[in-house]
Amino acid sequence: MAEAKTRSANKRGAARLAAVQALFQMDISGAGVLEIASEYETFRLGQVVDGEEYVAADAAWFRGILSGVVRDQTKLDPIIREALQEDWPLSRIDSTLRAILRAGTFELLERKDVPVAVINSEYIDIAAAFYEDGDEPKLVNAVLDRIARKYREKK
Repeated sequence: MAEAKTRSANKRGAARLAAVQALFQMDISGAGVLEIASEYETFRLGQVVDGEEYVAADAAWFRGILSGVVRDQTKLDPIIREALQEDWPLSRIDSTLRAILRAGTFELLERKDVPVAVINSEYIDIAAAFYEDGDEPKLVNAVLDRIARKYREKK
């Protein structure tokens, strides 16, 4: 039974990574959510692209994050902005990091069934994969931690 949980968690992790990549692609290209979701589900999730194998992902989890971030972006951005240090406006953050923070914030607010520690850990790992030697994983940790304390913990 534990093996099934691990596989499910790995598929969710892959879905989170794919959602961050898709959000980045939408930000850069201006493509719409339906177009990007279709591209990822058809050609990337669990496929081999340019010689690299994409891990099979939970497609429903991927769609939920992607569509939720797009739907709620006007709600998410002010929450992220408030959690950032004053000298770090959201507009100054690069597209990849912005996608990570938006996806993580969305999950913290909407996926109350997922523990905060799991969400934070997954998005810190994604940040570490993109920014191997930078401070970005620490920033993701700090911002998501502030948001979790304000919106998820009992007062």
